[in-house]
Amino acid sequence: MHWLRTDEITALLCWVALAILFVPRVLFASDCIPTHEARQHVGETKCVTGKVLRVKVGMKGVHFLDFCEDQMACPFTVVVFASDLKDVGDVRRLVGRTIEIHGAVKLYDARAEIVLNRIGQITGGSALIPPLPKNYDVENRGHYSAGRLRPTKKPAKTKAKPKATATYGNDVEGGDPEN
Repeated sequence: MHWLRTDEITALLCWVALAILFVPRVLFASDCIPTHEARQHVGETKCVTGKVLRVKVGMKGVHFLDFCEDQMACPFTVVVFASDLKDVGDVRRLVGRTIEIHGAVKLYDARAEIVLNRIGQITGGSALIPPLPKNYDVENRGHYSAGRLRPTKKPAKTKAKPKATATYGNDVEGGDPEN
């Protein structure tokens, strides 16, 4: 049996270390673009990658994934409509994670966006987000209840109807108005 010399073992270990460091990047490299390049690809179906810094809830339960500190200056956003949250899951759990989102890049209010409507559009380590809590109400910001009925602020006014037995003027039957 032939034993390897020390310098051969060292060289072999170096090659193994290099393979471990670089081969996974080549094999698993994605073709995702950074968020600041998304506007250049409007109208195309692309993969956009970035770190979610904040999830904001807008009108009617629409969720926005922000990738910049200043939301208004950010060139890209991800939109999740309230009706799609049941298929996507609890997007609030994506804060602080780097995600890869696949979809059609659209332009809305001079900003590139992708509409997230199913969990399969997100790949990478953040694809496993839990479903929404069963009692999560997208219409009621920050609350986790289905809501409760509340009385209106002012009670409804009802118009009084005249009684059927009321008499008007001198129309009294059987009576003489002069007596």
